[in-house]
Amino acid sequence: MERIEALGPTLGRCAHLAKERMDVRLSRYDVTPVQTHVLLYLYRSGGQAPQCELTEYLKVKPSTANGILDRMAEKDLVERTVSGTDARRKIITLTEKGRTQQALFYASFQTVKDLMVRDFTDAEKERLRTLLARVIHNLEEDRTT
Repeated sequence: MERIEALGPTLGRCAHLAKERMDVRLSRYDVTPVQTHVLLYLYRSGGQAPQCELTEYLKVKPSTANGILDRMAEKDLVERTVSGTDARRKIITLTEKGRTQQALFYASFQTVKDLMVRDFTDAEKERLRTLLARVIHNLEEDRTT
């Protein structure tokens, strides 16, 4: 029974170590973890996205998103433009430097992902994904009650 009771702390420890290993790799590139998330989001969005979408994705206040994006623009990672259809809407676009950084981050994420499942068989990896997906589903389902 004790092993099951330790599941929460075990999952927490796994998440902490994975984040720590990622942060170590990303610290080489003079970006914060949240800036990395912005770059990866923009990449997955085809290189640009409305600022309001980024704010929602980051789950921060608009003023906080402004500060993050200001610092990223100073580092020439992103640029802001006004939407052609609505002057109140800002579009955030990856710069060439941002695209290069994003590719480095993706490689770092891949390295950590591979490290986490080193020496796992393909069947073990799939079983782990399935079990963790069930844990996530159960916890998200509880949000609605």
